[in-house]
Amino acid sequence: MARSEELKIETPLRVAELADAQALVGEAGWNQIEADWRIFLDLGRVYVVRDGNGRVIATAATLPHDGRFAWISMVLVSGQFRRLGLARRLMRRCIDDLSAAGLVPVLDATPAGREVYRALGFQDSWSYQRLTRPARAASAEIADGNINVRPIDDTVWAALCAYDAAAFGASRERLLARLRGRLPAADLCALRGDTIAGFMLGRDGRIASHIGPLIAGDDMVAQALLARALARLPGPVFLDLADAKRATGRWLAAAGFTPARPLTRMLLGRSARFDDPRRTYAVVGPEFG
Repeated sequence: MARSEELKIETPLRVAELADAQALVGEAGWNQIEADWRIFLDLGRVYVVRDGNGRVIATAATLPHDGRFAWISMVLVSGQFRRLGLARRLMRRCIDDLSAAGLVPVLDATPAGREVYRALGFQDSWSYQRLTRPARAASAEIADGNINVRPIDDTVWAALCAYDAAAFGASRERLLARLRGRLPAADLCALRGDTIAGFMLGRDGRIASHIGPLIAGDDMVAQALLARALARLPGPVFLDLADAKRATGRWLAAAGFTPARPLTRMLLGRSARFDDPRRTYAVVGPEFG
């Protein structure tokens, strides 16, 4: 096996190497598929380490959002190359490149990763839970609230993206466009009268369907969107719900969801969040923000 100093960090991940990258996902037991890697190839950057045979054995990805901040994710190392410091080196490269570009690095950490990232200068901002539903369960009841839930179409797309940018803290229209259509049952918006009151998207995955983002003005809107989607999703579902959304958390528990793991959103050198906590219910996922 090559020594650590012989393993260089390079860019980019090539399309022909997507199978190598996806093998790392499978080894880690994660949910991403090739379409997720292609988002990073087209909208961000994937750093890779290759072994002596040219095989990708480690990755890290960055995804900028509107010139303000950028995500770091997909830090993966093949089992036989762990404990060589590759993950830390990849993280350092991502941080340095984003900081040089004037972007605030952001990531979502597991409890084990949180301590590593704190040592690199990241600070806790807020927390959320990965919730899972193994199969369709009885839907919890919702009040009507004069909410019109309808599929997303081109007539609402521009307004929806503007609504999201105000809630997320930056425009991510290109990312949302790449999610749209991957999980049609979750491509929904909520209106009160002619005004957007919330929306959600989703994506297919290796293990489960993943709902997110879920941006809504209140619990009633969030639950109306979820009820419509969950009734049409028969298989396992993941959803990353903000801890502060306790009422919707209880509603999801009644709909068959259970906690899988906690995550903490962390920012380099600051704790103040960019997004609107009132409207942020579920994130896209730790990969994208």
